[in-house]
Amino acid sequence: MAGVLLSLAGRVALITGGSRGIGAECVRLFHEAGAKVAFSCRSVRAEAQKLTSQCGGETIALEQELSSSKDGRALVEKTVTAFSRLDCLVVNHGIWPPEDISIAEMSDAQWRGTLAVNLDSVFGLVQAAVAQMKRQKSGGHIVLISSTAGQRGEAYHADYAAAKGALISLTKSLSSELAGEGIYVNCVAPGWVATEMSAPALLDPARREKIFSTIPLGRVASPREIAGPVLFLCTPFAGFISGEIVNVNGGAVLVG
Repeated sequence: MAGVLLSLAGRVALITGGSRGIGAECVRLFHEAGAKVAFSCRSVRAEAQKLTSQCGGETIALEQELSSSKDGRALVEKTVTAFSRLDCLVVNHGIWPPEDISIAEMSDAQWRGTLAVNLDSVFGLVQAAVAQMKRQKSGGHIVLISSTAGQRGEAYHADYAAAKGALISLTKSLSSELAGEGIYVNCVAPGWVATEMSAPALLDPARREKIFSTIPLGRVASPREIAGPVLFLCTPFAGFISGEIVNVNGGAVLVG
């Protein structure tokens, strides 16, 4: 018995920040589902090369800085040049400055730097992807990766929380605007995940204990546990879902 298949055969997906963590697991799952996959990397070339070797010829790494709307548009253009179309956009890249900084002490450079990567580049990516999907006249899927921090805030990380909160509002706005054209826009909001970005906090015994105490499942997620819902939202099984914020947080209580 074959079972149920989540298939993206014949589809082209662009996954940002795809060389490690959640992004790399998304690349693997989308490849396993039959999609042609382009993913962005900025500086982790060895990991990117290893991932493309594992997945094969229809998975490609595109080196691209993502800190402006212009950068985002350039990445979409590279993807379309490589594969001639774009059906799924997964906006996964981002930065989380690990040091606790109060709003009274946060520098303009940190604030602007975080928003440039986590929000400005997203505007360019979405703008270019939507334009391409409209030209194709066959709809498409956009999944933005937010965070529990975007819903309930995160003390001493106001820059990160503000950017991730903006992605939630962007999801709702774009869904209302684009659903009638067959372009589905949804958001996955992870809680704590065992990635390189969160490692500084998870490796600190005191912070780790505090983090685990807020998660009813008593552990953090694996990257694949986030990638699974992302894939689902790009398949026909999610054909009546648009504008939703899918919480993947182990049962952690969300406020707001």
